[in-house]
Parts: sequence; structure tokens; C-alpha cells
Amino acid sequence: MHADTTAPSGATDPTAPSGATDPTTPTGTDPGTGRTVLDARDISRALTRIAHEILERNKGAHDLVLLGIPSRGVPLAGRVAAKIAAVEGLDIPVGSLDVTMYRDDLRMRPARTLLPTEIPPGGIDGKTVVLVDDVLFSGRTIRAALDAMNDVGRPRTVRLAVLVDRGHRELPIRADFVGKNLPTSLVESVRVRLEEFDGVDAVTISGDAGVAPDPALTTQGEDLP
Repeated sequence: MHADTTAPSGATDPTAPSGATDPTTPTGTDPGTGRTVLDARDISRALTRIAHEILERNKGAHDLVLLGIPSRGVPLAGRVAAKIAAVEGLDIPVGSLDVTMYRDDLRMRPARTLLPTEIPPGGIDGKTVVLVDDVLFSGRTIRAALDAMNDVGRPRTVRLAVLVDRGHRELPIRADFVGKNLPTSLVESVRVRLEEFDGVDAVTISGDAGVAPDPALTTQGEDLP
């Protein structure tokens, strides 16, 4: 009688050297979060570039207001404003604009918690407003943001800044300032993690062809179909 030398499923190969990695897991990929495409330094550099591009396009910080789209667009707006302030030497008004009640898929999705809309003192009338979001996907969140803005004021100009543009637009909407263009398939999920919410700064992508994305990994912003 011969002993069964086949290792049980999931067992560690005792002949493998200590610390060896699973060859089926791509380098830079955490099975729990996906493949990292932007780390903390990448995000910081992207936001610095966006801040400078905003200043160049606006010819300074005059009449500039940043509105973040909750949830992760809000801290991103704050970071961009801080980088602009470091260059210009003045504080940039920052607020938030909740779009929940303006989404065109409101009736098709479970009820979502309303998030704050906070317009800076002085309002947005006649100002250059830069909407800030984490991920630009279908464009429907941005369309909702434009509708929401009609209820709070009439800016002179509206521009859009996003950390990640993953493509697959369903509406004729384009970002003016982009941290990273990230080609993706529709079965992939893009997740933005920020220090303010998650304790770490990173952008990860997960999902394979033929495998539906995990809804838990989609962001609160545009990474929704």
C-alpha cells in the first residue's frame, strides 16, 4: 500500500523556499485589492499637475471655486486647493456637491445616503467652478452634478478634474484635467483608496475577462455603470 503524497488543496509546498510567491499571482497584485496602478507618490504628483494645469487654464486663482463630488472627490478637491494655495499664496474656496437625488438611475438602485452639499461663502455665481471627482466612467455622475449645480447658483465657467479617467463614456462629457487615463474593460473595477477614508492612498484595478466585477470594490463616484 502506497501513501498518498498529493498535497491537499491550498496546502503550502514544503519544498518551496521561505517567502516564495505564488507564481499565479502577478507582481504588484494583492489578491484582496487588485493590481495597483497608482501609489501615494503617483497620486500626489497627479494632483500637483492638475493644480498647475488649473492655474494655467484660469490664468491664476481669481474667482476660482473647487467643488468635490462626495465621497472621495471632496478630499481630492481639498488637496488640489492646498497645492494651488501653496503656489498662489491665498486660500481657494472648497466645497462639496452631492448628486444623489439628481442621478438618472435613482429609481433603479437601492436607496443611498444623502451626502453633504456645502457651498463656500460667496457662492458660485459668476465664478469658475472646478468639479472634482475620483473616477470618470459613464459620465452620468457629472451630468447629475451639472443639474445639481443649477439649484445652487450660476457659475461663469464649469470645468472638470478627475484623478482617473477609465473611459467607456455613455454621455458626451470630457474631463478638462486628468491625473491618469486608465484604459479598462467593462468587467474590471477601479477602486480609489484615500488616506482620509481608507488609511492609504492607492488606485487599484481588479477583475478578469469573463468575471463580473465585485460591486464592493466600486467607488462612490463615477466607477458605476
